[in-house]
Amino acid sequence: MSGTDDPQGQHYFTARPASAEQRRTLRVHLAGRDVEVETAGGVFSPDHVDLGTQVLLRTVPAPPDRGDLLDLGCGWGPVTLTLALLAPDARVWAVDVNERALDLVRRNAARLRLTNVVAATPDEVPDDLRFAAVWSNPPVRIGKPALHELLTRWLPRLAPGGEGWLVVGRNLGADPLHRWLVEEAGLPTTREASAKGFRVLRVAP
Repeated sequence: MSGTDDPQGQHYFTARPASAEQRRTLRVHLAGRDVEVETAGGVFSPDHVDLGTQVLLRTVPAPPDRGDLLDLGCGWGPVTLTLALLAPDARVWAVDVNERALDLVRRNAARLRLTNVVAATPDEVPDDLRFAAVWSNPPVRIGKPALHELLTRWLPRLAPGGEGWLVVGRNLGADPLHRWLVEEAGLPTTREASAKGFRVLRVAP
């Protein structure tokens, strides 16, 4: 579900992608180390860590070392795995509507011997859970109404003192989204970085 670019035009935000799976192994750099992960067709950016996610991961401060952390729209898991590697005593929720993505996250967590990852569909996350941090490369291509609904469902679930970090392409509406978060959603938001055509937004309710 994650992603602000989709070069293959696949509907990676659907529950069951119709494309052939074509599992593959990638070597990527996450949390300061080189690791091997599995990806597959039908998920966002299956051939690399996409540029928006790279910008996000270079910008965000270290995650809280305890509590529940959320990767909203996890895809095959670059953000989830980074959070889990950096905060081994926290519980990391990898949330996506794409069942293949969730399967890949589980496989990748097991491959890296990470026991602190929970991969779940949105409705599988307990309603009373509050997050110490939310990191997301949100699926802007689902359209503005659906994106707004997604963000207003999850960002208000930040715990007191928690922060949300979003990366959004400038040409995909980052600045209007920033205004909407502040003026209509009532979520205090600041732009923390701008690089490679992407904005990194910090949400601190």
